[in-house]
Amino acid sequence: MTKILNNVDLEKISQTIESGKKDMSALRKPVKLQGKWILDSTKGYQFRTELGYEKGKQVIEIDSPSFLGGNGNTLGPMAYCVAGITSCFIATFASVAAGQAVKLTKLKVNAECNVNFAKTFDVADEPMTEGINFQIDAKAENSDKQRLQEILRMAEERCPAVYSMSQVIKVNAEIK
Repeated sequence: MTKILNNVDLEKISQTIESGKKDMSALRKPVKLQGKWILDSTKGYQFRTELGYEKGKQVIEIDSPSFLGGNGNTLGPMAYCVAGITSCFIATFASVAAGQAVKLTKLKVNAECNVNFAKTFDVADEPMTEGINFQIDAKAENSDKQRLQEILRMAEERCPAVYSMSQVIKVNAEIK
């Protein structure tokens, strides 16, 4: 019988954990994409990619805001970045809560990431971000605010996107 709590399938997570205990390589999941910079300014976007997921594919078209040389016709790269980080963090929070048998009755988030483009424009050598702020509105049927704070700390430690933001990640780029 499938056990779903907080819209998280605990049976699938349990299977993933068991597979990972037997073979750690089962816990490594690549995220790959091929993208194309659009050189034709009449298209209305600057970058296009098709991302695959378990049950299909999705085309994403990205256009930078006008102050970065785009037209602002679609979401820009940083909006996707912040949305990805936020959704990953909230998914981790919901999963940790479910794993602790905490039944959430409400889970909402406001996220803000102030980006400093001084380095991008070679105006100053300043950090590009000072971090990301999450304001989480969470309520649970069977837990108090202190328990939700504990789950929040666990989510901060376990979220892959938060890890990527807070650790030095090696970037390899080369011209083909």
